[in-house]
Amino acid sequence: MPEIVKVCGITSVADARFSVDQGATALGFIFYSGSPRYVRPQQAALIAACVPPTVLRVGLFVNETPETIRSIAAAVRLNVVQLHGDETPEGCAELQDLRVWKGFRVSETFDAAQLAAYACEAFLLDASQDGSYGGTGRTFPWGKAAEAKQYGRVIVAGGLDGGNVADLIRQVNPWGVDACSKLESQPGVKDPEKVRLYLEASKSVK
Repeated sequence: MPEIVKVCGITSVADARFSVDQGATALGFIFYSGSPRYVRPQQAALIAACVPPTVLRVGLFVNETPETIRSIAAAVRLNVVQLHGDETPEGCAELQDLRVWKGFRVSETFDAAQLAAYACEAFLLDASQDGSYGGTGRTFPWGKAAEAKQYGRVIVAGGLDGGNVADLIRQVNPWGVDACSKLESQPGVKDPEKVRLYLEASKSVK
């Protein structure tokens, strides 16, 4: 089982509590207004207050200013900030006082060597789709994630659910896995059975 088993796109206390009860080790809150899973910081703070301290509270940001990121991180009491836009190595370095996961959109032409320029706790690899910063429900070639491991910790996202996450873990052995849109009944609303199956499958790999 990976160290990080994340359920992203949390917008309600009920979804947060259920995910934690089923074994999630991290919850993701999306602070990108262009996402259908956007959650206001005030609401995220209320949800985060219900999350046990053993579970990571991760805030996802897209091309946001360091000042705004720090402000929201403090208000919501985030453990980790996930930079999921076009942030540069210099932009990540500005946030070195925080735990940072840098997201990358992966296609067939993705070159893992670019990761060497970034100083962060982990690299989160997601499927690439024009005009989208994630939540596509698509997978990417998992061999790219295996290549990326030489540059640091890797979290794999993109189209994961109970039907494929165990295969991904066996093939790549990533530090973490992350699922969002494939666990929903509608954007921003989790389907309890899909969440349960994803977390159960994630924990099934020894």
